[in-house]
Amino acid sequence: MDLGCGNCWRDSKRKDSWKTTMLLAYQSLGVVYGDLSISPLYVYKSTFAEDIHHSETNEEIFGVLSFVFWTLTLVPLFKYVFVVLRADDNGEGGTFALYSLICRHAKVSLLPNRQVADEALSTYKMEQPPHTKNSSRLKSVLENHKSLHTALLILVLLGTCMVIGDGLLTPAISVFSAVSGLELSMSKEHHQYAMVPITCFILVCLFALQHYGTHRVGFFFAPIVLVWLLCISALGLYNIFYWNPHVYQALSPTYMIKFLKKTGKGGWMSLGGILLCITGSEAMFADLGHFSYAAIQIAFTFLVYPALTLAYMGQAAYLSKHHHTIHSIGFYVSVPESVRWPVLTVAILASVVGSQAIISGTFSIINQSQSLGCFPRVKVVHTSEKIHGQIYIPEINWMLMILCIAVTIGFRDIKHMGNASGLAVMAVMLVTTCLTSLVIILCWHKPPLVALAFLLFFGSIELLYFSASLIKFLEGAWLPILLALFLVTVMFVWHYATVKKYEYDLHNKVSLEWLLALGPSLGIARVPGIGLVFTDLTSGIPANFSRFVTNLPAFHRILVFVCIKSVPVPFVPSAERYLVGRVGPAAHRSYRCIVRYGYRDVHQDVDSFESELVSRLTDFIRYDWHKEARGGSGAHDQDGVSHSGASSSSGECRLAVIGTVSFSGAPAFEIEDSVGPASVSVDFPTVDSMADVIEVVGPTERRVRFEVGPTEMGSSAAEMEFMLREELQDLHEAQQAGTAFIMGHSHVRAKQGSSVMKRLAINLGYNFLGRNCRGADVSLKVPPASLLEVGMVYIV
Repeated sequence: MDLGCGNCWRDSKRKDSWKTTMLLAYQSLGVVYGDLSISPLYVYKSTFAEDIHHSETNEEIFGVLSFVFWTLTLVPLFKYVFVVLRADDNGEGGTFALYSLICRHAKVSLLPNRQVADEALSTYKMEQPPHTKNSSRLKSVLENHKSLHTALLILVLLGTCMVIGDGLLTPAISVFSAVSGLELSMSKEHHQYAMVPITCFILVCLFALQHYGTHRVGFFFAPIVLVWLLCISALGLYNIFYWNPHVYQALSPTYMIKFLKKTGKGGWMSLGGILLCITGSEAMFADLGHFSYAAIQIAFTFLVYPALTLAYMGQAAYLSKHHHTIHSIGFYVSVPESVRWPVLTVAILASVVGSQAIISGTFSIINQSQSLGCFPRVKVVHTSEKIHGQIYIPEINWMLMILCIAVTIGFRDIKHMGNASGLAVMAVMLVTTCLTSLVIILCWHKPPLVALAFLLFFGSIELLYFSASLIKFLEGAWLPILLALFLVTVMFVWHYATVKKYEYDLHNKVSLEWLLALGPSLGIARVPGIGLVFTDLTSGIPANFSRFVTNLPAFHRILVFVCIKSVPVPFVPSAERYLVGRVGPAAHRSYRCIVRYGYRDVHQDVDSFESELVSRLTDFIRYDWHKEARGGSGAHDQDGVSHSGASSSSGECRLAVIGTVSFSGAPAFEIEDSVGPASVSVDFPTVDSMADVIEVVGPTERRVRFEVGPTEMGSSAAEMEFMLREELQDLHEAQQAGTAFIMGHSHVRAKQGSSVMKRLAINLGYNFLGRNCRGADVSLKVPPASLLEVGMVYIV
C-alpha cells in the first residue's frame, strides 16, 4: 500500500499546464523556501558580529552587500536552478537521489542482494547514449576499486549527517533571530532574561506538534512565506528610496575587491556570516519530488530571488546612513517603528515555517538512510494517508528538540549559531557539488572537462566559504563537525555490520536438497498455517530456518521465504514490487517472495502485507499451472529442479514479477519476447481479469499475459485444474489457520584475529545499537503472538 504513490511517481516528461505549474510554485513557497526566505533576519548581524566593523566610508556594508548578491546569484540561481535540479532521479532530488543515479550507471553500490531483475523496474530507467572513452575510463576506475565505493558512501553519509545537523541548528537560529526583535521594544534587563525562554517555548511547541503532521497546518505555510516575502520586499524598497537610492551601485563586483583589500583577514573570516544568505538552498533540490522543476524554478527566479535582493539592499541602504555600534546592526533596526510589531509577528511565523521544512527534511533523509541499511531502525509514522512522504519519527523528533534547546541555551547569541549552521550548510553543498560532477560524466555522458569546470568553479566558491567557517571552530563551528563524526560513525558501523551479516548468511545457507529431504521419516511434521521466513537472501535456504527446524522439528504447511530488500530507485510501482517463485516442486508448497522497495517508498503494515502477499501467491500459482497446461516449462518436475533460468544452479525455479491489470476483450494468452517492463496498477476485483507476469530468466525477461477465468483450463487439463484448485485450497486453509512470522534474533561477534577497530565496531558499537533500536518485528508491526524468533550468532 503505497500512500499517494501515484501522485509522487510521475512521468518527468509530462507537460504540466501553466495553471498547475503556478499552483505548485505557490505551494513550494511554504515547503521549499521557508528557510531561505528568513535569512535576512540574521545575515548582517552575524557578519558584523566581531570580525569587521561598520565605518563611515560604508566600504564594509557595500562590500558585504556585493558578496551577498553574487553569492545568491551564483549558488542558488546558477548552480541549483540551472544545473543541479536537472540531476533528478525519477523526479526526486537530494543526496540519495544523486547517489542512486550514480549506482545505477556504475556498479559502485555497497547494498547487498542486488539482482539483474532489479534493472527491469520501470523506475530504473537509464538513458543510454553512446559512451565516451573518458566516461568509460572513469566508470572502470570507480567499479574496479572497492575503496572508492567506500569513499563514495562515506561522502554521501557525511552530506546526510550535515543535513541532520542543519535540522537542529536552523530552528534554533531562525526562531532566536525572529524573537531578537523584542530587544528594540524592551529594556536590556528584561530582554536579556526573556529572549532565551521565549525561544525555547516556541521550539518546544514546534516539536510537540510534529506528530500531527504538516498536512494539517501546511495550507497556512505558503501564505505566511508569501506575506513575509512581500513584507521584506516592501521594506527594502522603502529603505532604498528613503535612505539611499544609489545603493544599487554596490552590486558591482568591484566592491567585493575593495572590501577584501580594506578588511583583510577580518573580511575573509566574516564570509562565515555572509554564507548564511544561502541557507536553505539545498531544500530546492531535496524537495524536488514534491513539486516540479518548472515550479521551483519559477518561484525562486521571479519571487524569492528578487525579494531577498531587495531586502538585503534595503538593509544596506539604511545602514549606510546610520553608523551605530555593532550591537545595533540587525534586521529590525531598518524596520520603521510604526510597523515593527506586525513585522515581528510575521517574522516569528515565517521562522516557524522555515524550521518546519528542515525538520520534515530531516525525518525524510533519516527514513531514506534507514531503508538503504545505513541507519539503525527507528519507528516511522506516516502522518497523512493522502500525501506521500509526510512522516514523523518520534525518537528523532525528541532528540532534535533536546539538542535544539541545548544549542539555544548554550550559545545564546546569533554569532555562534551562525558559525555552526554555516559550516553544516557549506559541507552539504560541497557534497552535492562533488556528486553532481560524477553525474555529469557518468549519467549525462558529458566530457570530463565540463564536470571539472563545474567542480572547480562552484567548488572553489564553496571552499572559500567553508574555510571561513572552519576557522571559527572554537566559536561554534565545532558542533556540526562533532555531530557529523558521531553520526557518520554510527551509520557506517551499522551499514558495515549489515553487509557482513548478509555475507555470513550467503556463505552459510543450506541446499534445497536438505529442505526437500525434511519429512515424516526424519520426524519433521508440517503444521497448518503459513510460515513467513524473513531473510536477506534472494536465493537458497537461510541458516536461521535450518536452526529453527533443528530446535523445533516442525514447520508450516505453506512455507514462504520472504526477502524485503531496497533497490536504488525512489519508488517501486506496486505492480512490480513482488518477485515470486517456487522453492522445490509444487507438492512441497514452498515459495520465495522478494518484496522490493525504493528509498522513498512507504513500507506496508503487517495486515496489508499479509493479504497482499497471499494475493500475489494466488496469482503466481494460477499463472504457473496455467503455463504448465499450455505446455510451458513448468516448476512441477518431480525433483523440483528447473534446468534453465537464473536460479537453476541453486535448484530453484525461475522467479516472476506478478502484477495484474484490468482486462476484457483481448486474447486470453500471449507471450511477448524482449518486452521491457511497464507500470501496471493493482486492480484484481474478480477472477475474470488478466495477470501480468514478467518472467526473470537470467539477464533477460519476457512478459506473459494470461486470463485466469475459471473455465480456461479446458477438459484436456482436468487433472491440472484439480491440482491447481487443490493448491489454492491449501493456501486458503493455511491463511485461515493463521500466519507465523519467523525472524532471526541475531548477535554479532567479530571473528578471532580481527583488528581492534573491527572488534570495537562490531562487538560494542553494532550490538549496542542493535539492543537499543527497534527490532525488525517492531518495524513491521508484527503481533507478538505471531512472532517466532530464532537466535543466531554471527561470527564476522
